[in-house]
Amino acid sequence: MKVFPGRGAVPADWPASAVSIGKFDGVHAGHRAVIAELKTLADREGLAVVVVTFDRHPLSLLNPDKCPAELVSVQQKLDLLGGTGLDATVVLAFDRALSSLPPEDFVRDILVNTLHARHVMVGRDFRFGARGAGDADLLTELGGRYGFDVRLIDDVTPQGERRVSSTWIRELLSDGDVRAATRLLGHTPTMRGMVVHGAARGRELGYPTANLAPEAEGLVPADGVYAGWLTDNGVRYPAAISIGNNPTFDGVPQKQVEAYVLDQEIDLYDHVVEVAFVEHIRGMVAFTGIEPLIRQIEDDVVKTRAILRLPAD
Repeated sequence: MKVFPGRGAVPADWPASAVSIGKFDGVHAGHRAVIAELKTLADREGLAVVVVTFDRHPLSLLNPDKCPAELVSVQQKLDLLGGTGLDATVVLAFDRALSSLPPEDFVRDILVNTLHARHVMVGRDFRFGARGAGDADLLTELGGRYGFDVRLIDDVTPQGERRVSSTWIRELLSDGDVRAATRLLGHTPTMRGMVVHGAARGRELGYPTANLAPEAEGLVPADGVYAGWLTDNGVRYPAAISIGNNPTFDGVPQKQVEAYVLDQEIDLYDHVVEVAFVEHIRGMVAFTGIEPLIRQIEDDVVKTRAILRLPAD
């Protein structure tokens, strides 16, 4: 998949395209259904398959107080989109200039002159252009004028539930329900970050952990202990993952993410790793001393093995 940082990076001879536009936060099952349909349409007519997205959530500029935490970073989003079979993703900088672009200018400059769109797929609640003045009806009207057709995307509603959305997934992650979030995402919730030195308490207890830097990418699930995987340089290791401030000890910063890799002693310091959350095991608890904590960690490891279907130690 080609990644174009802005419309100016798209070659002038870019072929006619089938295009979808949106935030694509999390690249969840709803997004994947759209892309699958877009690819089917494009393949029938020999078109390039393109997603247009943004380098930040529009509300981070338009209404920061109401801007939700994003499920994934821009790079994580591009990696996920790259696995869907797209030909290209155009990442627009959502700045004042773009936010004030009139709807017709957005269509003409980006969809028509840059991507030579023949088909455009958007959600029924799609808004575009300055002050969100453009909607699906206006896009359809402009499509008739500029030579592309507009297809409105039906919501993905698994088993008759509410529609799949980034909002719903955020709610699940805030509750620690990573298994349900995985079902809606179509992939395991994952964070990515550099491993940094911590207080080394895990090592002292016999369970050394890889601590992610505070600026790690991806939405942090609820505090607690999880079974999951740590991936380093393409190699995946089973891990018991702790999130929180470790209330047994004083002075631990909030939302610390640390992973204990099972059955391996590896030096991960300064490595950029991915930590994937498979299932929530328990909430964060303050223990009365070191021995109860060690017994609980031992139990967490046993449960992690069972969840990940690993042989008993």
